Amino acid sequence: MREETAENGDRPLRTGWTTGATATAAAMAAAYQVLADRTLERVHLSLPKNREADLDVHDCRLITPSVCAEAGLIKDAGDDPDATHGARVWVRLTLTEAPGVVFRAGAGVGTVTRAGLALAIGEPAINPVPRRMIGEHLARVATELGHTGGFDVTVGVDDGEAIAQRTMNARLGILGGLSILGTTGIVRPFSCAAYIASIHQSIDVARANGRAHVAACTGSTSENAIQTHYGLPDMALIEMGDFAGAVLKYLRRNPLPQLSLVGGFGKFSKLATGRLDLHSRRGGVDFDFLAELCADGGATLQAAVRASNTSLEALSHAGEAGIDLDRRVAERAWEVAAGYLPPSSALEVWVIDKPGRLLARAGRLDVSLADLARG
Repeated sequence: MREETAENGDRPLRTGWTTGATATAAAMAAAYQVLADRTLERVHLSLPKNREADLDVHDCRLITPSVCAEAGLIKDAGDDPDATHGARVWVRLTLTEAPGVVFRAGAGVGTVTRAGLALAIGEPAINPVPRRMIGEHLARVATELGHTGGFDVTVGVDDGEAIAQRTMNARLGILGGLSILGTTGIVRPFSCAAYIASIHQSIDVARANGRAHVAACTGSTSENAIQTHYGLPDMALIEMGDFAGAVLKYLRRNPLPQLSLVGGFGKFSKLATGRLDLHSRRGGVDFDFLAELCADGGATLQAAVRASNTSLEALSHAGEAGIDLDRRVAERAWEVAAGYLPPSSALEVWVIDKPGRLLARAGRLDVSLADLARG
């Protein structure tokens, strides 16, 4: 039964299925087609954490009798704005005499080209949990239908290479298409889990490829600013969005020598208050806090800052009064971030304006290591 989550207007949000669960269902449908000449309309799955699911089969055809079949499902992400929602995920399954499962990347599924991921270089980007799910379900079908050999499994996604351009796959070194993902089989609407996992993967890839310096940025403008300044490769840029906490907590457990945090004044004013999720849903800019930082500018300035409609208006009021509020926010943000990192990690915080110009910087990096980042 489809699980439901938080309210969306008058109705609950629908959960969906991961690409891993979708590919598993496609593999099962293809297996029944080739082993029993049975065309399934729906597939029942056993998901991790003792959950179950029923997925509708979109299409299934026998390619070579008793040898090969292909099945496809339409990826249903529920109410989550998933890039793969509505894409056709397919599996071409070929029986083999030798036991076991061999995985291949079909059209639209990427290949791993960099170290640091859960898969070896050259492997199809079908993650470990989906591989295990596919293998376990195919083993059950084989036992049920008396197949003593194994399976050659090619997983593909229609238009997957184009869809992958809207993901971080290329930066992670996954080229040629999408990753087949999912640790639970279930997509929860607007869940941050997948985004945080990609942040952790980005850090792992940077470390595995010898990057001493990474820059965690809130968006493309901040990325361009720091990349231009240091000459960093794409691999060293961490697209953290609003999830500063995901970066800092992961680097506390898995430190790197150097970290640049780069973002706009408004978002980093939130970090300066101790908030690690910078999204507006977690709250707006704290104008009382900004006013406190302007205490030496007098009561009139503080009142103007408190009455501001935007963070940039508050910054403008402070600037007119000769108060460098941007520097004070950068310094407070640095203090918060440094509190999560080990002493061995050098940290700097950049506060930039909308065009990407540096407004203020707090902290510093080791210059010799920073120079190495250009290599």
